[in-house]
Amino acid sequence: MADVDANATGEGIQARDAALLQDTVREAGALAGSMFRTELKKWTKGASSPVSEADIAVNDLLESRLRAATPDYGWLSEESADDEVRLSRRLTWIVDPIDGTRNYLNGHDEWCVSVALVEDASPVLAAVFAPTSDEFFFAARGQGTTLNDVPVRATAGSELDFSRVAGPKPLVERLKPSLGEIKLHPRIGSLALRLCRVAHGALDAAFAGGNSHDWDLAAADLIVQEADGRMSDLSGDPILYNRRQVTHGVLVAAGRDRHASIVSHFRNRPLP
Repeated sequence: MADVDANATGEGIQARDAALLQDTVREAGALAGSMFRTELKKWTKGASSPVSEADIAVNDLLESRLRAATPDYGWLSEESADDEVRLSRRLTWIVDPIDGTRNYLNGHDEWCVSVALVEDASPVLAAVFAPTSDEFFFAARGQGTTLNDVPVRATAGSELDFSRVAGPKPLVERLKPSLGEIKLHPRIGSLALRLCRVAHGALDAAFAGGNSHDWDLAAADLIVQEADGRMSDLSGDPILYNRRQVTHGVLVAAGRDRHASIVSHFRNRPLP
């Protein structure tokens, strides 16, 4: 029997998974869109996190399509019970069926379906689909980021225009060298979309204020990185996924030079 080229086999698997991911996320987005602004059963989980029958329906669709096609991969979703078998899997799907559920339930447009494939703690494929604005972000490690199939890049430079920065105002104000009011970009209720806005230059920088989860971040992380941006904690350390602990602290995403400048600022002036 002829030897199989391991690299070629790996590339073939990644191409298969990339096509599977794109098709499945589009289908999930269409389902979420069909239920948007309809009467839905909804309830609260944990202290204050809203969830609806739409979140569960989209999660079920994603799980049935992705897990059936890749039964050896792990699974981590906001709307599934955590199966720690994922910790022993080299490849794991990380899923937020509807990121921005509050926006979704209130009839606001900024919500999305967010899915990443993570290999050994780092994302290798990512798709974020916002059906109401028809924005489909896709990234594959080493292959760049596209928005609706058009390559995109984060903005260059290191200066800060606060009107192009999104995130918790008390946090962002720590970047301002002098007293005075700053006006931030209007709040974006979907964290995944807030971060993805950096990838195509709509924002210069975006912050996550703490207590975000793998499913909020993993897809957007790769999308930003492959758009020549960086996303990390405030010390500059990369974010690791598919660990036992899936929550994260304060994070920042920006183009490469601006990210370095922001990280340098917080290293010299750490948060209390």
